[in-house]
Amino acid sequence: MPIPSLTLAQVEAIARAAHRTQTDKAGRPYAEHLAAVAEGVRVRGGSEEQMAAAWLHDAVEDGALSRQWLDEAPLSRRVKDMVLAVTKRDGEDLVAYTGRILATPGALLIKESDLAHNADPDRLAVLEPTTRTRLTEKYAQVRGLLGLDGDAGSVERRDQANPATG
Repeated sequence: MPIPSLTLAQVEAIARAAHRTQTDKAGRPYAEHLAAVAEGVRVRGGSEEQMAAAWLHDAVEDGALSRQWLDEAPLSRRVKDMVLAVTKRDGEDLVAYTGRILATPGALLIKESDLAHNADPDRLAVLEPTTRTRLTEKYAQVRGLLGLDGDAGSVERRDQANPATG
């Protein structure tokens, strides 16, 4: 008998609990970022699987949950693949990282929402100028590598954002 998959509400609760002691660079509870990314996925037309992956998008990378937890969690293969696609690996360059995101159905929308929240001017404004400049440049570089600047590739982005339509 197959094990039932976690609901979106259960994934949210797990992510909130896993990140409960973490804060972002501005000192805000990290769960606020996760909620913003999941909401960004929702308003961009993402699926429940993409929203689940959004809640978990930094869990393995930040050490909030282990890779073993993710491997064994009652989640669809698609959710796991999207989480792993947006998880940066030690020593990995941006070209390899963004290539993996582009190659994984559904992952681009999660990263687009993540970048949108990370680059929010109100969030960046509270950071010290050197950090703000460094992050702004990094986010712009990643957006460029993902083809998220301008209209070029918008059809491919839409199809990848919601693979059920493509």
